[in-house]
Amino acid sequence: MAMSAVARDTVFALRRQIAKIEGTLPERLQAPAPGAPLDAARLDMTLVRRGLAVAAADAFLRTGIERLDTALGGGLPRAALSEIHGLETRDAGTVAGFALSLVSLILKERQGLPILWVGTAEIFHEAGLPYARGLHALFGIEPEQLLFSETPKLLDALWIAEEAARMTAFAAVILEIRGSPQRLDLTATRRLHARAQNAGRPVLLLRQAGAADPTAAPVRLIVSAAPAASRETVAGPLAGSIGRPAFKVDIGKSRTALPGQFTLEWNPNEHAFAERTENSVAVVPASQRGADPASASGAVLAFPALASSASGDQPSRQQHPAHRSPRRAG
Repeated sequence: MAMSAVARDTVFALRRQIAKIEGTLPERLQAPAPGAPLDAARLDMTLVRRGLAVAAADAFLRTGIERLDTALGGGLPRAALSEIHGLETRDAGTVAGFALSLVSLILKERQGLPILWVGTAEIFHEAGLPYARGLHALFGIEPEQLLFSETPKLLDALWIAEEAARMTAFAAVILEIRGSPQRLDLTATRRLHARAQNAGRPVLLLRQAGAADPTAAPVRLIVSAAPAASRETVAGPLAGSIGRPAFKVDIGKSRTALPGQFTLEWNPNEHAFAERTENSVAVVPASQRGADPASASGAVLAFPALASSASGDQPSRQQHPAHRSPRRAG
């Protein structure tokens, strides 16, 4: 189908505008010379984003987990807005701990610069504030390096975060939001992302108990608590002990990565992440009625059921549930 010159120029003007927004490679957007044939294949060519090209090594904050950094195209973008999302209110402590872990990695490279943590009175009263001694013991962060700004309204918190994000006096800016407020729309996150890009500093958006609304953040990580493993000793895992804090990290959104899930442990001595591989074994009894066992994660081990009584499927005296014979105290 023939295309008029006006329509052709309009198409390429739109493509150039999209290229400026998305960072598309300019050599793929060259308009044909006047009078040159315009084939359909060239009109339908796919745009290539900058995220798929080779980026500078210092453009990303590496977590130290090779699989996660590779999935994210090199790590978390340094000069950008990154979203860390907690699906429920009870995940607030986990999200804050994961953010502090990232802050610890940032401060290794930008020593001497403080971190500004912005939030409303509602979020700080609900989730609390980090413990000063814990900051130094677990993350190597000095208490004076972490500054907090508590505001009565979300509008004030957004304004402070935007003004702080444009400054190079901070190593990073953290904005903590609860729920899905209307003021935190796509326009507001675009301003935060633009400020971070201009200043060359990361801005972390912590979302507590809110929906996964559209934002301008190139990366969204969904973080929740993972069971802590037993503490490792020379003789092996110490039974009944609690090991390092662990996070379950899901890639909820990324311009270059597919969805994935990772279990990370934070080493408070080395101030670094380590990936934990799950080797759980689920033990499922074989069904007495010949049905397939229930599905379970990991390997499934089947063992023969105990002999039932002559009355059918009634359990024996030793098999009665514990609530049939109450426990005695003392």
